[in-house]
Amino acid sequence: MASPETSSKDDLKRQNDSGTEGDDTQNSTDQEKAIGDAPLSQVPSAQAPPNGGLMAWVQVAAGFAIFFNTWGVLNTFGVFQTYYETGALFTESSSNISWIGSIQAYCVLVFGLLAGPIYDRGYLRALLATGSFLIVFGFMMLSICKEFWQAILAQGFCIGIGAGLIFVPALAVLPSYFSTRMGLAMGLAASGSSFGGIIYPIVFYKLLGDVGFEWAVRTVGFIALATLLVPIFFMKMRAKPAKPRDALDWSAFTDWPFALFTLFTLIGFIGLYVMLFYTSYFSLATGATTPEMAFYLVPILNAGSMFGRTVPNALSDKVGPLNILAPGAIICAALTYSLIGVHNLGGIVVVTLLYGFFSGVFIALPPVIFVRLTKNKSKVGTRMGMGFAVLGFGVLVGGPAGGSILGAGDTQELWTKLWVYGGTMALGSGVLLSVLRLWISKGKLWVKL
Repeated sequence: MASPETSSKDDLKRQNDSGTEGDDTQNSTDQEKAIGDAPLSQVPSAQAPPNGGLMAWVQVAAGFAIFFNTWGVLNTFGVFQTYYETGALFTESSSNISWIGSIQAYCVLVFGLLAGPIYDRGYLRALLATGSFLIVFGFMMLSICKEFWQAILAQGFCIGIGAGLIFVPALAVLPSYFSTRMGLAMGLAASGSSFGGIIYPIVFYKLLGDVGFEWAVRTVGFIALATLLVPIFFMKMRAKPAKPRDALDWSAFTDWPFALFTLFTLIGFIGLYVMLFYTSYFSLATGATTPEMAFYLVPILNAGSMFGRTVPNALSDKVGPLNILAPGAIICAALTYSLIGVHNLGGIVVVTLLYGFFSGVFIALPPVIFVRLTKNKSKVGTRMGMGFAVLGFGVLVGGPAGGSILGAGDTQELWTKLWVYGGTMALGSGVLLSVLRLWISKGKLWVKL
């Protein structure tokens, strides 16, 4: 006969498991409950994540195509900023022009809050089709724009919202196929943003002189259409949860490691987008490079970030992502400050290439860290959407604030103030992330985190 204590425990188990009987039945029910409560990105199928195999790597390829047309497009805005600054299409201040790219990036991050619950209800294909259509349609509408407000609608909102709808699936699908190799898989997919940031600026600039702005932009739109067919046809869920995720997880606001990490990374995003938006225009406005080379600085930066989004991620599986992100932010700050004293082609190219490499961690590592800092894995999807929505405010601030510092002029004094602003934001982020890392590890230096 069971003791009263054992009987009490059994009664409690039966109550929690809705009347299940026996240990085997109880374990089965616990697994079913976990599946029902988890977001798709964390749903276990009949087997554990395969961490490889044809279907898993096909998802990485599909994720690559999504990053190619989301962050890859965002990383291209530097050439559009430089082109718009010439006044060939419309005349606006640097700050106003940067609002186009900032709104675009903000929409990518914020619309994840909307896309997440839709994705959990099984509408992956609808998200991919709708988002892809908006991206291609936005480029086609941008090709006929003549006014600033038209570019805001087409390039800022239409392309931004479309990219926001398809960005979440790339983040949500991969964790269901990978666990131990999550950093590598996410890094390979995220490298698509670097390839996009290389291909799109070169195509745009080379066609700009040959066929004009209209057909240069349309060609970019056709490339987006062709590459987006990959995720539309091949991206696949492993399982669908019985209960979609909540749009908000209120416990995230009191989970201090998660909340502080998000805040400190937001500060880094402000500095990041100062460099991404203004490096090309800086080289053109100061005469440090030829106009052609000024446009090519954007693909050079993204070529560096291609390795910066794969090598650190693969390394993060061994040493921990937070151990890489914090030093990376500090190095980005040093490179931003260095532009104060750089006035020749060789120096700008070297700084741009190195910045591309070290800044890659800001795009590729936050999703991995969001997963690590979320103890209840059933809330990973919700928290990832919330985290990126908050980071969107950093994107929204970085470009326009930098443009306000420049004002209507482009003197060396104003450029110095811009680089001090961007460098200080990145430095503050790196220092604060280092302090957070020490706090989480309770002062231990050699620990994977």
